[in-house]
Amino acid sequence: MKLSRRLIPDVTTLQAFECAARHGSFTQAAHELNLTQSAVSRQIKDLEEQLGVLLFERVRQRVVLSDDGRRFLPEVRKLLHQTEETMLRAMASASSEHSLAIATLPTFGSRWLTPRIPAFLAEHPGTIINIASRSAPFDFDEENFDLAIHYGQPVWARAACSYLCSEEILPAASPELLKSWPLSEPKDLEQAPLLHLATRPKLWAQWFELNGGSADTAYRGHRFDQFAMVIESAVAGLGFALLPKYLIEQELATGRLCVVFDRPMEMENSYYLVVPEGKLENPLSQAFRAWIARQMPK
Repeated sequence: MKLSRRLIPDVTTLQAFECAARHGSFTQAAHELNLTQSAVSRQIKDLEEQLGVLLFERVRQRVVLSDDGRRFLPEVRKLLHQTEETMLRAMASASSEHSLAIATLPTFGSRWLTPRIPAFLAEHPGTIINIASRSAPFDFDEENFDLAIHYGQPVWARAACSYLCSEEILPAASPELLKSWPLSEPKDLEQAPLLHLATRPKLWAQWFELNGGSADTAYRGHRFDQFAMVIESAVAGLGFALLPKYLIEQELATGRLCVVFDRPMEMENSYYLVVPEGKLENPLSQAFRAWIARQMPK
């Protein structure tokens, strides 16, 4: 769709608005932007005329955002941040012939993917990698990523999904907690302190159903919205957690966590590599796809 240039304000005008809103003063905004007060005032007036709304109200010696201004400000800040991020990415990759922008789930990215990236870069020297966390599908037309790591079903608008691996979770805990909670069979966990992933609240209930326990007490305990926080809480001894084994490789190797019962539960969803339709033939994306497939747990 063709953009209307009439509806796109100059970035410097948006900067003037954001700065004036932050300071509550056109004069202080002008000082920060190295402009005259009249120049900032004129930019705001032009923006108000373009929008057809009043963005500021004058109260004593200050300017205060109007209701329309308060609604407009978060969107302006988001746009300025995205503009800055776009420039920084371009500057970071300017000295390299090859760059790859990857969106990944936060815990998967920090605990599994990032430690393995040096191996990929060793095979593709001179490549610049940009990794950002995304917890849910997004529009590749709005966010300039070459590919994404997705957990769920192989469904993503205007993109192709390639299967990477399934996910199995099993109960784990710190050695200290295991000493204070001696366990002989899975149902002994019914009265133990449990840790939950807020986005998957039924995990313990499902695990108990498969292993002879009762789901009635499976919802007690602390809740966290990221696997990374669940893992750290388990290491700290706050409770027993159901965790994917490949996300706690280091903790298991160092003894900071132990597998309580080697009874993994396979999840309905899986991990997929997602590539937007317009970048399916990108040689570097294809190389990453082949490389990550070799790294996945079998």
